[in-house]
Amino acid sequence: MVVDQQSDEDLDRLFQALADATRRDIVRRVTAGESSVSGLAALYAMSFAAVQKHVAVLERASLITKEKRGREQIVRADHGGLQKARRLLDEYEDVWRQRAGRIADLLAEPARETERTQARKPESRKE
Repeated sequence: MVVDQQSDEDLDRLFQALADATRRDIVRRVTAGESSVSGLAALYAMSFAAVQKHVAVLERASLITKEKRGREQIVRADHGGLQKARRLLDEYEDVWRQRAGRIADLLAEPARETERTQARKPESRKE
């Protein structure tokens, strides 16, 4: 399975970043619109430094980008990172759907065999 030639390390970094509720919330917020790190920090019951660490994890995972604008650090979503995660999950879903389809075919096979067997039997005579 190849997803944009990403290494296992890159994928681990991506999904480990998304495994944390605060980081997912930051991604959700900056996907709706860019925000400063200090603006994000005001939204959470944790220190500014803790929010900066979450932002750094998301940036290393290519889920967000950060740029210095004046005295503030502005954070915005990196849609490329989100698309990589989506494509990998889509690939997993395709594999799962193919397996589920094969299972459904196997389960339907006895019913088809029963129909074929009954179609070959002569009708019983009613007396």
